[in-house]
Order: sequence, then structure tokens, then C-alpha cells
Amino acid sequence: VQLQASGGGSVQAGGSLRLSCVASRRTFISYGLGWFRQAPGKEREFVALISWSGSSTDYGDSVKGRFTISVDNAKSTGSLQMNSLKPEDTAVYYCALQYYMGSYSADNFGSWGPGTELTVSS
Repeated sequence: VQLQASGGGSVQAGGSLRLSCVASRRTFISYGLGWFRQAPGKEREFVALISWSGSSTDYGDSVKGRFTISVDNAKSTGSLQMNSLKPEDTAVYYCALQYYMGSYSADNFGSWGPGTELTVSS
């Protein structure tokens, strides 16, 4: 299985953008769908996670209250609605499957796609 994130672009601070994630095929063996981001010179950072049922979500502290994750289990797709964007949200955003429970370390996720780039200007 490989995931493809899309929807990135350039926006001004305070703006909104919606990222999408599509899986190449059904993802029965994973627990959920996660979003991560990586800014230049920084480590990959956990952004959000949702279970495939949609009943459980969690967010990184830096995006709580601004980002909303959703999933369509039947279509094996997901999205990340990003509001009130800040320049510090600038990064390449990746979606990935959660294969192992526990911490939100990138090591517990797999099927990474190439990512989509977001630039937020002040």
C-alpha cells in the first residue's frame, strides 16, 4: 500500500487549505491514518491521527483547534482541513498508516507517500 498526499500550495497567514490522502488499495491491517509534517532542517513532526472508524482522533499541540482530520473508510481516503494557518505551519505534509499502537513516533507508521508542500506567508 502506498499513500498519496495532495492539496498543498501557498497561502497567506490566517488562510485555510485542505489536504487529501488517497491509498492505493484497502488498508485492512492498519489502525488508522496519520498526518505528519517536516519543515526544512527539522525532524518529522506528528500532526494528527484518526482511527479508520473515525471515532478517535488526536492532534499535535501546535495544531489543536486549527486543524481537523477526517477519514472515509469505505474509500480508504482521508483529509486534513487546516484553518488559521501560520508561517510556522510551512512544511511538507505526509500521510501515513498507523501500523503499531503506542506513541506517535513516525516509526509506528508506514506506507509513506512523497508528501505535499505547504507554504504559509506572513
